[in-house]
Amino acid sequence: MLGSGHLLGHAGESAAADFFLAQGYTIARRNYRHRRAEVDLIVRQGNSLLVFVEVKARSSSRYGHPEEFVTERKRQLFRLAADQYQEEIDWRGNIRFDILALTQLADGFHIEHFEDAFY
Repeated sequence: MLGSGHLLGHAGESAAADFFLAQGYTIARRNYRHRRAEVDLIVRQGNSLLVFVEVKARSSSRYGHPEEFVTERKRQLFRLAADQYQEEIDWRGNIRFDILALTQLADGFHIEHFEDAFY
């Protein structure tokens, strides 16, 4: 059985995918894993930009905003997975690292998109 945190995470990732699709992106991969690293969402904007997205969903901002929970260690693992994915698909275009912060509301999520959140 999934705990409420897992359910919130899955709902957040689905909302994130819908958000990017509505913005005209295409979904390249969900939950890409490389060793201990995971990228929640990899989206493409046309044929020139690949975006690696860390999705952070929280039930409230009582203990801090969702984007504040992306640690330096998480960023290092994220970059490692991004390098591996680019190698796998022989990507030669531009890349970007984004954070999509979602805070649960009664009727969905409040979404904040941080483009170029880190390098």
